[in-house]
Amino acid sequence: MKQVNGEKLLESLGEGVKDIRGRITPDAPMDRVTWFRAGGLAELMFQPHDEDDLIAFMKLLPEEVPLTVVGVGSNLLVRDGGIPGVVLRLSAKGFGGLELAGENRIRAGAICPDKHVAAMAMDNGIGGFHFYYGIPGSIGGAARMNAGANGGETRERLVELTAIDRKGNKHVLSNADMGYSYRHSSAAKDLIFTSVLFEGYAEDRAKIRADMDAVRNHRETVQPIREKTGGSTFKNPEGHSAWKLIDEAGCRGLVIGGAQMSSLHCNFMINMGQATGYDLEYLGEQVRREVFENSGVKLEWEIKRFGVFMPGREVRPFQGVTSE
Repeated sequence: MKQVNGEKLLESLGEGVKDIRGRITPDAPMDRVTWFRAGGLAELMFQPHDEDDLIAFMKLLPEEVPLTVVGVGSNLLVRDGGIPGVVLRLSAKGFGGLELAGENRIRAGAICPDKHVAAMAMDNGIGGFHFYYGIPGSIGGAARMNAGANGGETRERLVELTAIDRKGNKHVLSNADMGYSYRHSSAAKDLIFTSVLFEGYAEDRAKIRADMDAVRNHRETVQPIREKTGGSTFKNPEGHSAWKLIDEAGCRGLVIGGAQMSSLHCNFMINMGQATGYDLEYLGEQVRREVFENSGVKLEWEIKRFGVFMPGREVRPFQGVTSE
């Protein structure tokens, strides 16, 4: 059932879109974008050619049109009714750059994969980035959510970032401006990150390589990296490991429709083949309920969920109570 009308939205933007150099796609299938390979259509998807093209488009876009920014789709769950408004997906050509920017400094485009930053740091003897080798996402998302793993976090390395707002204005934000905490930043939701400046420290390449090898071996051993998954499903509650709580609640391997909590790492949700957005989100909320009833701990989603439900296929969020 089609829930969006991208052609109508595109027409409403007026003649100015003729000067836009990037790709504009009405009714774009999000199941081709997300790592879950599930979800409905984006009403209109825009992939800007470069930062100037992004600024021009934002100046055209009315503020009342919803805007959703996605990266490589690694930790994204799209609902089956699709995403109203514009989905902004930065292109690798325009926003995937990676370069040295001074002593022990690296500048990366927002769509640059995290692991590429780790690899460049190793090649140049810059320490402090090995943890990125194990995070399946892009730098823009890492900056937005303070991504971390294996003892490292984004906030430890970020110096500043460049962003574009809804009106097409350019901003430079410092580390302090980001208001970082665990898996969270307080940066305005309407800011579109375009590049990030990082700083590490001098370190022996052999030591960096060993740390990256340890990260890779850990991922290959305990995570379902060859499945259609979105990475860690839930944040670790303070004083707890999410996977342990899920395991203790008996949810390892739990299946709903075509979705399953991985038997290998039970904080990873996987699409077994034909899962819908509904299957995945319903499974996640069921796990939250089971964990709360077993331990009293309320899990919070780490995976971002966007879009609208199909009629009759809504998922009611668990509110942290044991009875309806």
